[in-house]
Amino acid sequence: MSKRNLYLTNTPVEEALDRFSAGIDLEVKTEEVEVIHALDRVTAKAVYALCNSPLYNCAAMDGIAVYSAATKGADESSPLTLKDFVVVDTGDPIKPPYDAVIMAEDLQDEATIRKAAAPWQHVRPVGEDIVQSEMILPTGHKIRPLDIGVLLSGGIARITVRKRPTVAIIPTGSEMIELISDLQPGNAMESGHIIGSGGIIESNSRMLEGMVRQLGGEPIRLTPVPDEYEKLKSALTGDFDMILVIAGTSAGREDYTVHILRELGQVLVHGVAMKPGKPVILASLAGKPVVGIPGYPVSAYLAFENFAAPVLRVMSGFMKSASPTIKASLARKLVSSLKHREYVRVKVGQVGTRFVASPLARGAGAAMSLVRADGFCVIGQNLEGIEAGSEVDILLSRGLEGIDRTVVSIGSHDLIMDILADLVPLSSTHVGSMAGLLALKNGETHIAPLHLLDEAGGEYNVPILKKLFADREMALIKGVGRIQGIMVAKGNPLNIRGLEDLTRCSFVNRQRGAGTRLLLDHKLKALGISPTDINGYDNEVSTHMAVAVAVKEGNCDAGLGVLSAANAMNLDFIPIGEEEYDFAIPKEFLELPHIHVFIDALKSPEFLARLKALGGYTTDHCGEIVYLGKGE
Repeated sequence: MSKRNLYLTNTPVEEALDRFSAGIDLEVKTEEVEVIHALDRVTAKAVYALCNSPLYNCAAMDGIAVYSAATKGADESSPLTLKDFVVVDTGDPIKPPYDAVIMAEDLQDEATIRKAAAPWQHVRPVGEDIVQSEMILPTGHKIRPLDIGVLLSGGIARITVRKRPTVAIIPTGSEMIELISDLQPGNAMESGHIIGSGGIIESNSRMLEGMVRQLGGEPIRLTPVPDEYEKLKSALTGDFDMILVIAGTSAGREDYTVHILRELGQVLVHGVAMKPGKPVILASLAGKPVVGIPGYPVSAYLAFENFAAPVLRVMSGFMKSASPTIKASLARKLVSSLKHREYVRVKVGQVGTRFVASPLARGAGAAMSLVRADGFCVIGQNLEGIEAGSEVDILLSRGLEGIDRTVVSIGSHDLIMDILADLVPLSSTHVGSMAGLLALKNGETHIAPLHLLDEAGGEYNVPILKKLFADREMALIKGVGRIQGIMVAKGNPLNIRGLEDLTRCSFVNRQRGAGTRLLLDHKLKALGISPTDINGYDNEVSTHMAVAVAVKEGNCDAGLGVLSAANAMNLDFIPIGEEEYDFAIPKEFLELPHIHVFIDALKSPEFLARLKALGGYTTDHCGEIVYLGKGE
């Protein structure tokens, strides 16, 4: 069967969820479990105590049990030696006629007291903590460790809880391979691929497994199903409470999911006004919820969060806690479409008194942006974009803890930023040197990594700071010296010797405003080479590693970047010059505790050792401070 799905709708997110909820049977199943095994389970009904706690009147202290009336008159001037008492330890029964306990440390000897005892002094009366028949836990309560102790104290040995809904996770695609089974001895990895496999490592299902568990479900992952109609149909007929089908939801010739779901049940929605994640399928099989999850990782994450998670929470009882939302200033302009609600991943940091949100990669396949993100800036379906500097709501995907101690960096990219992010809390956005300085000028970042050459004087970084920040006291935190050059495939098959040879090969460039791009333009101008003579001059990427990967994979013949990136990808390298990669910072920010930590990291033996392993750097001035006063 080969049939394209060219009729995806563009249903608004809220409407799609309403249709889905109305078209399925949200059955809540229950089971009885032992209390000692009930951690993180959700109560299916209120739980009432079967006994009192404590079960009897008992001593709250070590000492002696006494009849309080017999202690009257005892004081410092008239000690009283008791005749009628019982020695007790904490927890011992207190039986009539005794109604009080005198602590051992208040006794002069075994039974002489200097203070009268009040009735029920240091005695825990029966039912002091729990009274038989009182409610211990309400319906829908997620059981904590402390709850288990109280339940047992109330005489509860078994408890009725919501049954964990079984969720089938079905990865599809003939190109999918299992990392665990395929990465056996002898199956080497090269450039991110398993040699000889010709496939893509299946990973979305493992992410969804974890998300299902976090919401109280029981994930049942099936092995990847090839793009064959009958095999996928068979997988969808299993006995599960919910089904998640990964990939095969769009308009490809072998995207069979929607056809099978129409044959077996009812498709409620196919296509939502959400980006990433448009080709979502929401369906019902005999009342059971089915979600067709798009295959790109970010789309898969958002499809689960918006459609599978709300349904699963109802079934499991794991009700959603309020996601923290903060106001933040947007560091970069975002352009969007009126057709979709767009979820843009952002890094968040605190600069001065305000939060700053820096957008990350927006592609549906950019899974690392989910890992790096602190939250989402949601652009409504009725907006064409948001201007830089605008105050926006950020839906945090992690807590605020630590954000106020995070160093915000916006500017040029280098591999050392990953090392520093491993050593200190660092939010690093790679937009190029000039864009980083603009962010610094707008108060949107603590530091701006840069490597900008002054063509007139041949000096790096200082001249541009003096020019742009003449009215402000600035400083440079010295970083590293690094070697820039042309990256080419191993063996240099085109025999590229210098920038002159870029006119006879395919090229990948850095984005406008990047120091590497400015260096290239400066060198080309000196050589009299026009950018229009270079095939790929307008082909832009945002990091040195992206350049290296493009060369490694044969997407281009050459690209300009740093030696450390070439070393990381095992490429040949033709040096064209050395430069200084530093960090611009307003002078007042040097007093911030997290900036002190950042500077210490630059000077640390661990950082220097890791740079040496990368190769291509000099570190003579790492962490030194160069002060630039106003008007200098």
